[in-house]
Amino acid sequence: MQTPEITLDAPAPATLAPGHPAASTPRKRWADHVAGDLLIFCSAVGDWLVAYASIWLASRTDLSGCARAIPLFHRGQAYPIFGALTFLAVLSGAGAYTRGHLLHLQKTFSHLGRGGLAWAFFFLGFVAVIASVSTASLTFSFTTIGFTGAGLIAWRLLFHHFVSDESIACHLRQRILLIGWTPEAGRLSQAVWQSRSEPCEIVGYVEHSGESGESIAPANIPFLGSVDDLPAILEQNDINVAWLTDVNVDGDRIPQFASQCEKEMVEFKIIPTHFPILISALHVETVSGTPILGVDRLPLNSLHQRFLKRLVDIAGALFGLILAAPLIAVFCAIVYAESPGPVFYRQRRMGRKGKPFQIIKIRSMRLDAEKSGAPGWTKRDDPRRLSIGARMRKWNIDELPQFWNVLKGEMSLVGPRPERPELIQNFKHEIEHYNARHTIKPGVTGWAQVNGLRGDTDLSERIRYDIFYMEHWSPLFDLRILLMTFFKHTNAC
Repeated sequence: MQTPEITLDAPAPATLAPGHPAASTPRKRWADHVAGDLLIFCSAVGDWLVAYASIWLASRTDLSGCARAIPLFHRGQAYPIFGALTFLAVLSGAGAYTRGHLLHLQKTFSHLGRGGLAWAFFFLGFVAVIASVSTASLTFSFTTIGFTGAGLIAWRLLFHHFVSDESIACHLRQRILLIGWTPEAGRLSQAVWQSRSEPCEIVGYVEHSGESGESIAPANIPFLGSVDDLPAILEQNDINVAWLTDVNVDGDRIPQFASQCEKEMVEFKIIPTHFPILISALHVETVSGTPILGVDRLPLNSLHQRFLKRLVDIAGALFGLILAAPLIAVFCAIVYAESPGPVFYRQRRMGRKGKPFQIIKIRSMRLDAEKSGAPGWTKRDDPRRLSIGARMRKWNIDELPQFWNVLKGEMSLVGPRPERPELIQNFKHEIEHYNARHTIKPGVTGWAQVNGLRGDTDLSERIRYDIFYMEHWSPLFDLRILLMTFFKHTNAC
């Protein structure tokens, strides 16, 4: 999330080292397309073979006799072939066979996980219908699913190791030309430069006419010339995609750039710099034939996604309260022994859509900690803190009663941490995009917190993490954050 520091050099004419990609002989684009399609085909064939072998192996090791009871097994290999084909179809529908995901292991397993889970339910139902619901059918089904899952993980890890080799990966990356230079272009190019899992590489950038070298880019991003020479630059450097990074140009020039790219069979795209947040939620809708670009369709804007998150919250909160009850009782007793008085601390916080609620914690400070009446954050080695308070905060034990807030629907297990309304009155004016985080429920833990942004830390950076979570929410992302909560205690105070 945090953008590394960029070393700046003034742009110079495009005199490139012989080994640089932009100085090499242009590669034939069709060869890259063929190579990419071939690799996708190989990944699909490998997945099919894994599913086929898993079903066949489960049928041969099935001690319950379910496989022999399925009529299709008496017709040779019909059932394994059918099961493997449905496996392939479901993975395809889940987006597992996308060229841009082959280099990105996390995205690959995210799509495979969703598709594999859907296929597992389908497979269980199919076997149950054919062989009737029984211990035998369940044994065979779970054996097949287990073999398939283990085989798929092993195969995809091996395949990823193969495609990550630079001689192969270079055919999967699109060669990008930046038109103009902006701070956003700098952040983007630095991220692409440092991550070899991204399906693209920045070849260089060109300047708008009349800029006279005002743009400054890092030394590792070559300056290739002016946009007046755009057609020649596109052809000589074998560009696949051109990104317009600065839309503050004459309106007539944008169609001209798009036309020049089209003539060279280069995709033309625009970085929406007028939308500094929620970029992943941008989409084009049509109103009476007119295309309109806007921000919408965040994952948790969907009713069924919110319903799924709420079900997980209820189950998790119930489970958490049952497990945490003895721990809460023990620490409440320790707090009372050290500082007699109420052991629970209630404080007004801001929830979803600005609705206030009372958050519940185990008290970790003295009773007179806020006698001044001024709201504020806990600081490192805060003198108001109880001796047991530091240990509770380090391990998030003081937050355990918030499972009750989750059960009541005021909070979620995972989300941006809620703040006090008194503080928010200032933050929404001082911190850009601050109130965007209140479009979803606050959480017991969050993406910013597990990355060390808690307590008296940089608010702007914390907001960036919260917004990233809102844009990229998924059940697996929530699970990842919950697991990280047990091990990440940076800035706990």
